[in-house]
Amino acid sequence: MARLGENRYGKSRVRLSRITRFRNPDPTEDHEIHEFQEWTVCVLLEGGFDASFTEADNSMVLPTDTMKNTVYSVARNSTASTIEIFAMELGDYFLANHAAIKRVIIEMNEKSWERMIIDGAPEAATFKLAGSELQTVRALRVRGSGWQLTSGIDGLTILKTARSAFTGYIVDKLTTLKPTTDRILGTRATITWDYASPTQDFASVRARILAALLKTFAGHNSMSVQHTLFAMGKAGLEAAPEIARIHLSMPNLHHLLAELSPFGQDNPNHIFVPIDEPHGVIEATIER
Repeated sequence: MARLGENRYGKSRVRLSRITRFRNPDPTEDHEIHEFQEWTVCVLLEGGFDASFTEADNSMVLPTDTMKNTVYSVARNSTASTIEIFAMELGDYFLANHAAIKRVIIEMNEKSWERMIIDGAPEAATFKLAGSELQTVRALRVRGSGWQLTSGIDGLTILKTARSAFTGYIVDKLTTLKPTTDRILGTRATITWDYASPTQDFASVRARILAALLKTFAGHNSMSVQHTLFAMGKAGLEAAPEIARIHLSMPNLHHLLAELSPFGQDNPNHIFVPIDEPHGVIEATIER
């Protein structure tokens, strides 16, 4: 006999761009100052929808196309400056307007657009993509309780060519890796953090954590990816007392020394072959 277990449904990859316009404070300038944001939204709903699965009864189902339209409508009236605040606004709208919903999950990411600098001055309405990483949030709320927020950064691609070693590991009959005290350390990191207490200062928290992660990665005398990961997580906690824990996933994207001896050439850590498959996977949660 079959029984319906945990279930949810929603709308994914709802994309929107938003321009926020401000009056130029310089009275000699007649153009506006713009802020630009590009978001991707996923809405997931849980609640009284069992009959749609088991009885083909759609009477309690909010169409996913309506969810898409709701994203755009709520965004039109929203003054949210961060994806965290907008995710909560959007989730609260669904809970307030649809009684069948018992739990809402809003997942969002934001591209890192930043104002372009031309001749040393910021352009009022021109932007460039700062990097490939995405700002992320997962906001969850059960009806009658508060929000649970996990923010993060996905795809933070960083590399250093000094202060990185790997020695002292297990060597058995299948080990071919040579120890090194001078290697390239590269990763495409995914970082998430859970908030310990309510806050509205999400942009500041994100900026402090990112600055701490990058500073630690650059300056750390790494004995392994694990060694540097823990140092980065610790620095993130110290930079943001608002968070309870931070999780880092740091694949080791290898750069292998090219073999030039067949050509009669040496290779004093000068020419490398970058590979991304296979790669090491190192993950950990750093808690208070």
